[in-house]
Amino acid sequence: MNIEQATHGDAEKILSLQKIAYRSEARRYDDDTLPPLIQTFDEIEADFNKQVFLRAVISERIIGSVRAHMQNGTCFIGRLIVDPNYQNQGIGSELMHHIEDRFSEADRFELFTGHKSKEALHLYHKLGYTEFKSKNLTTHTLIFLEKRKSQA
Repeated sequence: MNIEQATHGDAEKILSLQKIAYRSEARRYDDDTLPPLIQTFDEIEADFNKQVFLRAVISERIIGSVRAHMQNGTCFIGRLIVDPNYQNQGIGSELMHHIEDRFSEADRFELFTGHKSKEALHLYHKLGYTEFKSKNLTTHTLIFLEKRKSQA
């Protein structure tokens, strides 16, 4: 597996990966009410202009992605996605480590996940992230996590 920077040409593949991953999560929790966290192609294209995208690749197939951007000393990490067929193989951890390395000048890293993602919480805890707030939405709860440079 290689971790490399994604390009605009990867937008369609990343969008497809989002759809596969979120459908799989809804099936896993037997919950069709999980919010549709899938972007449009235009939204992903716009994000490429503002964020760094990394992709995990095996045999030229994108099996994971994550994106991030810096603002006022904080690296905001978003949409860590791993192909359901490659879960529990350390791909999410590798992507997170590469993003943290890419933004090593950050004083703080921040991200959020949905309350049903127990595996994601376990992964983030293992990587040194701790919850600092939550936000109740109509259909679910977002849990915000952070890691300070002193914890890295």
